[in-house]
Amino acid sequence: MTFLRKPRSRTAAFLPLSLLFLKILQPGHSHLYGNRYAGDKVIRLIPSTEEEANALKKMYHQLKVDLWQPSSIFHVSKGAVTDVHIPKNGSQVLLAFLQEANIQYKILIEDLQKTLEKASSLRTQRNRRYLSGYNYEVYHSLEEIQNWMHHLNKTHSGLIHVFSIGKSYEGRSLFVLKLGRRSRTYKRAVWIDCGIHAREWIGPAFCQWFVKEALLTYRSDPIMRKMLNHLYFYIMPVFNVDGYHFSWTSDRFWRKTRSRNSRFRCRGVDANRNWKVKWCDEGASMHPCDDTYCGPFPESEPEVKAVATFLRKHRKHIRAYLSFHAYAQMLLYPYSYKYATIPNFSCVESAAYKAVNALQSVYGVQYRYGPASSTLYVSSGSSMDWAYKNGIPYTFAFELRDTGHFGFLLPEMLIKPTCTETMLAVKNITMHLLKECP
Repeated sequence: MTFLRKPRSRTAAFLPLSLLFLKILQPGHSHLYGNRYAGDKVIRLIPSTEEEANALKKMYHQLKVDLWQPSSIFHVSKGAVTDVHIPKNGSQVLLAFLQEANIQYKILIEDLQKTLEKASSLRTQRNRRYLSGYNYEVYHSLEEIQNWMHHLNKTHSGLIHVFSIGKSYEGRSLFVLKLGRRSRTYKRAVWIDCGIHAREWIGPAFCQWFVKEALLTYRSDPIMRKMLNHLYFYIMPVFNVDGYHFSWTSDRFWRKTRSRNSRFRCRGVDANRNWKVKWCDEGASMHPCDDTYCGPFPESEPEVKAVATFLRKHRKHIRAYLSFHAYAQMLLYPYSYKYATIPNFSCVESAAYKAVNALQSVYGVQYRYGPASSTLYVSSGSSMDWAYKNGIPYTFAFELRDTGHFGFLLPEMLIKPTCTETMLAVKNITMHLLKECP
């Protein structure tokens, strides 16, 4: 079956003039993380027995691997795909072990440094071609994203209002963009956040794309017009600002926040395990060096506390919460911390079903959908469960492209198709909630 692609439109040609004159150049990585990933590999394995799974867990622990999928060693189990980023010196040991134990594996990325450098040189070429405006088809640094937000705040004051909800651990402002037609009457709202996990760069790219599409199509698309006339959208393009900045300057595969711990030299907390809902239970770690560290107490991270405070304050009119992650191609809804059916399951499930079908209609990309606990894995202290428990009836988490071929290094040429299809899913969910859900 072939899926027809729409001809590539020169988005720039239709951008509002104010966006065309925004000249922000994206610096290529000249130092590229100080060559730290030379010879590193990303390997995919599927343990076929519990014994193999346990042997792998031990091995991962010894070699201090960077687990891409699943997020925690705890979830490595029989039949479950595990994608692992392993440093050069550990890869020989791991490969020898796999061959000896006769565990099937596949090398997804042969040399991580080379893959990063190739992406970087492509970015530089793309930017040279695109000096006339803000390019939504490349990844942007935190500074560029914040400049972009302030620019839109000045040039589109009829639909956009940018404000700060607090400061990060390292003192950066936590900006939120309020999108929608100003109205004297009461309006319900949708919250959208991207970039809770620093290395998942496609998230912030989607948040920016969503805003761009809203501004571009507000006049021409009746669905978008209805959305912006009837709802406000609170959009936080980069939730974990410190971590995201660090993933640009120091470690491309950093996941957590950047807070310091008094007793351990390891930094950061998993901002999606730090919420006050079954905090630090299954699927979260109590150890500060782990990628799923839940933090010293719930809302210990200023970023989490700021968003939780904002959502609590506005929970009466925020009807939906959407959070964007990568990678797995899934659309998830509660619960994440337990295997149980939510009270408004039928409405949420049908919204997810329609959204996934709409997404697939563009390029044929297939998403799985369902409760997070049974579709992905059990995890406690997540923002989605917290939002649901705190009175927001429709909460979803997207795991965007892909399913592991590129993993966290989704090439920039895939930003446009990924965002185009995701846009349809989000519009679908929003319209479903407006029309069919109480």
